Amino acid sequence: MIDSRITKLADTLINYSCAVQRGEKILIEAIDIPHEFTCELVRFARQAGGVPVVKLESNQVKRALMLNGSREGWDLIADTERFRMERVQCYIGARGNPNISELSDVSSDLQALYENTVWKRVHSEIRVKKTRWVVLRWPSPSMAQMAEMSTEAFEDFYFNVCTMNYKKMSEAMKPLAARMERTDQVRLLGPSDTDLTFSIKGIPAVPCDGRLNIPDGEVFTAPVRDSVNGVIRFNAPTLYRGETHNDVRLEFKAGKIVNASSTQTAKLNEVLDADVGARYVGEFAIGFNPYCTKPMKDTLFDEKIAGSIHFTPGKCYDEASNGNDSAIHWDMVMRQDPDAGGGEVYFDGELIRKDGLFVVDDLRPLNPENLKS
Repeated sequence: MIDSRITKLADTLINYSCAVQRGEKILIEAIDIPHEFTCELVRFARQAGGVPVVKLESNQVKRALMLNGSREGWDLIADTERFRMERVQCYIGARGNPNISELSDVSSDLQALYENTVWKRVHSEIRVKKTRWVVLRWPSPSMAQMAEMSTEAFEDFYFNVCTMNYKKMSEAMKPLAARMERTDQVRLLGPSDTDLTFSIKGIPAVPCDGRLNIPDGEVFTAPVRDSVNGVIRFNAPTLYRGETHNDVRLEFKAGKIVNASSTQTAKLNEVLDADVGARYVGEFAIGFNPYCTKPMKDTLFDEKIAGSIHFTPGKCYDEASNGNDSAIHWDMVMRQDPDAGGGEVYFDGELIRKDGLFVVDDLRPLNPENLKS
């Protein structure tokens, strides 16, 4: 028998996140996930009147392709995958990974080759801009280990996060998006020496309520490209290109990262030197999913942690563009809850969140006790 939680999640993705309509084609990219879940997605897509197309992938095979890849090979893959992506209206990327560090021994140059062909031409240019899409991680023992939880406890946590009442969250986040759109100056204070200022004036704020990512729970915008000044120190571990970084510290002057350190300082700067835009920031977001309470080295979960913000060196999103372009988009998370050292968020000098909780009346519905009720 199929776990009822799998059925509920498949229903959420097809009928809420993608809102598949009759006659629409939907690409289901299943990467190292159980066939039972893929089959449920196919079943719900067809029930909605959609035309499901499935692509099965393996991270182990992807590693082999990267290690033995060539520009000619990746161009061919990009051309064929772009052809398919251009012909669908919806996309679900269900991404599992038995080994979260599967790509850790693939060089930066070889990973960049993939990023500048398949990722750029298929995902950045077509999927993100021209389809209704949603991506999610699939729970695995590897993820449970990173979260320092038993497999059973992690599965319970996972399905609570992924199948929460996103419609309720959607209503509660509207005032935050409105506040961000009328804000000029933002100031972030946090643990250690974090004191960062920047402007978000004139840049749209985008609510994320389960229609693009599962789990979800953030409102994002972008800083005015040259406005960022000060220091931010991230207290959540971050995984990028198979390498784990702790204690990432970035120092900004006129928008540019002028000093960067972490427990993998050389690797960090290697990524930030990928291109000019990698040392500027493309996204600022506030997270508030009440079921995401601690980091687990998975960006889709960690960037939604209640009481967190994330700041993103690299490419901006078209929906909230500050003009920054890059092959990099690296979400780095800072928690501001008391257990992580606290912190404050100011909009135009007004304190709107302290120690991870919103303190102004119109935003209090986003606090965990209200979103869970």
